[in-house]
This record gives sequence, structure tokens and C-alpha cells, in this order.
Amino acid sequence: MAGGVGSRIWPVSTQQMPKQFVDIVGCGRTLLQLTMDRFKGLVPDENVWVVTSRHYRDIVHEQLPQIPLGNILLEPCRRNTAPCIAYASWRIKKQDPKANIVVSPSDHFVLDTVEFRRIAASCLEFVSVSDSIVTLGIRPSRPETGYGYIQVDRSASSPRNPSILRVDAFREKPDLATATRYLEQGNYLWNAGIFIWNVNTIVNSLRIYAREISEIFENLLPFLATEREQEKVDEAFPTCPSISIDYAVMEKAEEIFCHPSDFGWSDMGTWGSLHDNTPSDAAGNTLIGPVDTYETRNCIIHTSGLKKVIVQGLEGYIVAEKDGQLLICKLSEEQRIKDFSGGN
Repeated sequence: MAGGVGSRIWPVSTQQMPKQFVDIVGCGRTLLQLTMDRFKGLVPDENVWVVTSRHYRDIVHEQLPQIPLGNILLEPCRRNTAPCIAYASWRIKKQDPKANIVVSPSDHFVLDTVEFRRIAASCLEFVSVSDSIVTLGIRPSRPETGYGYIQVDRSASSPRNPSILRVDAFREKPDLATATRYLEQGNYLWNAGIFIWNVNTIVNSLRIYAREISEIFENLLPFLATEREQEKVDEAFPTCPSISIDYAVMEKAEEIFCHPSDFGWSDMGTWGSLHDNTPSDAAGNTLIGPVDTYETRNCIIHTSGLKKVIVQGLEGYIVAEKDGQLLICKLSEEQRIKDFSGGN
């Protein structure tokens, strides 16, 4: 899924160039490319599908030239994750009626790609012989209020795979006191928004729990993989309700399981999450670009577009530059960046 506007990490990420298409971590690869990289050896290039906005088609093709151009599916407008997943599912089903699928956001970051592939492979095997839906839950390292949570039943693992646990409930983003309680109880995991299922399982689930969406794509089925696909999708897609897959299916379906995971995951939704999930120097600074620091601690400095940057005397700050736009802001105040920047 690569259609989000992802402009919270301003000025490096904007609506014109969302974070999934940017080298946020300074490694020479964008988050979209890193997402593709972590599936190497698990999924052939020709089996990778990207759902994105029509405005980002050329960017996706430029950054992922190895996947077939026809595997880039274009949304004419944003309708949240359920219609996005439905479009890809019906399109894949027409090509391979028995496909097993991993649904992954394109703007997340994973440190341990070997562990990610191991878990994904295990879950793919699980869904290939069952009608279950599996989601990946991240073992929490702190009482985080910015993520949704998955409540699992640690006494109810699957006989087919003891590592996979039954889901009791999905929980909204909590306040700090609730998040602290979740951490203490030990049976709550961060919801990473990564899903694994057989194509027939998700299509049937959408038919049962999201009939309005399923009927739209059933009617589109004769046109998928034809020359009229885009024309018909452009007509029908805007009539889909705007709803997440969590609300449309996950909170209603019965056979929902979760694989607890620990592979260094972050949704890279804020400068703070980037600071927490990338290497820091001895003073706690995350430095991306040609930066020298003096008497500076616990900062994130992202200036890869400049020749030389020297920072002295800051603590707990964001310093970021992109295309002539400069941000200097306290990390603790970054929620106000969007207000400062006008959402651009």
C-alpha cells in the first residue's frame, strides 16, 4: 500500500513527495524500496503489487522498475485501506485464484529483515492450509500512545503453529495510563497493519462483512486485467465507502490470529520515531547528512541535501532541511509542525 500522503515528516516528506518515496533514513534507499528489499527471496518480483495514487504512478515505476508496470494499481482517490486491499485482492484473484498474500504498508521501517522474512514465511504457510487471517503484532518496548493495540490470548495458540495466537480484541490508540497498563499485562501488542491471508479468505471476508465494497469489485471483475480496467476503476472506486480494513473486517471476523513479532519495526510516522529507530551517536544524536555536532544531545538532524552543517548547543531538537525549506523545532513540539508548515 503506497498511496498515503505521508507528509508528517516535514520538510523531508510532503504531499507532493510523501515519506514512502523518500530516503528518510539516509541509506540510499527510499522506504518503498526498503519495503521491496525485505521481500527478496520470499516473493518473486512479478508477484509484487503496489496500490498507489494515480499521481504517484511514475514515482513508483521509477523506484521499482523490476516489477511489471501492470502490477501498479492506481486509485483515482483516497478511500482508506479496505477499498485499497479489496482492489488488489480481486485483481490478484483473477490472475491466481489460490494466491497467498502479505499486505504491507510501504512507509514502515524494519531493522531485522531476516526475522521479518522468517515470520512472514511461517504465516504464509499457515494461511495456505487454513481460512484464517493473520496479523503481525509488535512486542511493545514502551507505553506508546501513537499506535493501536492487539489483545491476544496467550493460552490459545494454533495447533498448526504454536507461535500464532488467537486475537481477543483490537484496541484504539490509548492514553498513557492505558498504554502503561497494556505493557504491564503483557498480552497487548502494537498493531503494525501487516496482514497475511489467502486471497479467497479475504475476498470472502469482504463479501460477508463489507458487502458494499465487495459488490463494487465483483461488478468490476470482468474488466480487471483488460484495457478497460482503469476506466472502470476510475468510475467505481470513488463510490466505495472510506473505511479501514480494521473496521471493515478485522474487528468483525472470527478466525483472526496474530504472530507476536520483534524485528525492529517502526511506522516512521514522526521525527521522534525516526530518532528512536535509527542509529545514534554517543550523545544520542541521529545524524543524517554531512553534520558535525558540538555540545549537542538527543537531537535528530537530517540535512542530506547540504554540503556541510555544524550544530552547537542544542538538546532535544529536530533540524531538517529539504529543497530550501528548513525546520528547527523541539522534538517535544513536533505535533505542531503541520500547523507551522500548512500541511505541505
